[in-house]
Amino acid sequence: MATIALTMDNLESTIESNDIVLIDFWADWCGPCKTFGPIFEELSNAHDDIVFAKVDTEAEQALAAQFGIQSIPTVAAFREQVLVFAQPGALPAEAMGELITQLRALDMDDVRAQIAKAQKEQEMAGDN
Repeated sequence: MATIALTMDNLESTIESNDIVLIDFWADWCGPCKTFGPIFEELSNAHDDIVFAKVDTEAEQALAAQFGIQSIPTVAAFREQVLVFAQPGALPAEAMGELITQLRALDMDDVRAQIAKAQKEQEMAGDN
């Protein structure tokens, strides 16, 4: 599967209708982005079960701001509609492959339980 262009218009539907979504935040003027782009594209062709999406941070400034992007390239990953990974920097192919393996292996019930626990602890701390 080739990469798709992610915009404010298709962000929600893309994340809601796919189990794993990997996002590459990039810009045309960014040298490391140009190095990372072919790696991302090659992986998209090798993993049909994952949506590989690209966000042009120049064209989609509001979307980049929503994610708090301060450095590009940045890779973000959603699993079952939960943001589980976000890291700036051009990852080598081996690291991307490991990330994909880890995303597939995640116990999402455990992830959701950890999120709920952290939110409850934060609420409790706010009450004091």
